[in-house]
Amino acid sequence: MSNDALDRLAATITARRTATLEDSYTKRLLDDPIKPAKKVGEEAVEVAIAAVAQDKTALISETADLLYHLLVLLESREVTLEEVYQELERRMGEADQKQRKAASV
Repeated sequence: MSNDALDRLAATITARRTATLEDSYTKRLLDDPIKPAKKVGEEAVEVAIAAVAQDKTALISETADLLYHLLVLLESREVTLEEVYQELERRMGEADQKQRKAASV
């Protein structure tokens, strides 16, 4: 799987917002902004439990569930994955600057 898997999944979730599929789980989540927020909380707990009490396969599976629900939550609030990437880049730039500054002292 390539690094653009999150981008492709985010695009699919965005497309589901306007889909006419009545049986779309994603669309049902997007129709009520509280639902994806709750699911992110539930999935985050499951990731934490898998990290300390289960095997690697369970952790990978729970993390995939968390990422999916997080992307649905972002879509429900009209936050793009690109905006999140930009924030991560900004933070990484700040961290790089701090490291360079500390190394020069």
